[in-house]
Amino acid sequence: MAASRAAGPNSAEDASASDLVKALSEQTSRLVKQEMELAKVELSEKGKQAGIGAGLFGGAGVFGLYALGALTATIIAALSLAMDTWLAALIVTILWAAVAGVMALVGKGRMQKVSPPTPEQTVESVKEDVQWTKTSAQRGRR
Repeated sequence: MAASRAAGPNSAEDASASDLVKALSEQTSRLVKQEMELAKVELSEKGKQAGIGAGLFGGAGVFGLYALGALTATIIAALSLAMDTWLAALIVTILWAAVAGVMALVGKGRMQKVSPPTPEQTVESVKEDVQWTKTSAQRGRR
C-alpha cells in the first residue's frame, strides 16, 4: 500500500516517514559514493601533476651535479685551446647551472599548480549538495 502511494504524483506528501527516511538514506549513500569517486579522479589528476613536478626537481638535481662535474672536466676541455682553461671551465659551468635553474623553475611552477592538494571540485559539489538538502528540508517542513 505504501509503495503504491509512493509511486503517485504526490509521493512526497503521501509517503510515510519511514519511506522518506529510507529514500533519504539511499540517496545519501549514492551521493556519498559519487562524491568519493569524484574525489578519487580529482586527486589522481593532481597526483600526476605532482609527479611531473617532482621529476623535474629530480632532473634539476642531476643537472646541478653535472655543473659540478663540468667544473672539473672543463680543465681539460677543448675550449682551453682557444682561451685560458679557467675561462673555458667557467663558461661550461655557467651553462649547466642555467639548465638546472630553468628545470627548477619549471618544476616549481608544476608543483604550485597542484597546491593545495585538496579535491576542489568535490568540495564545491558537496557544498552544493548540502545547500540543496537544506533547501529541500525547508520545503518539506512547510
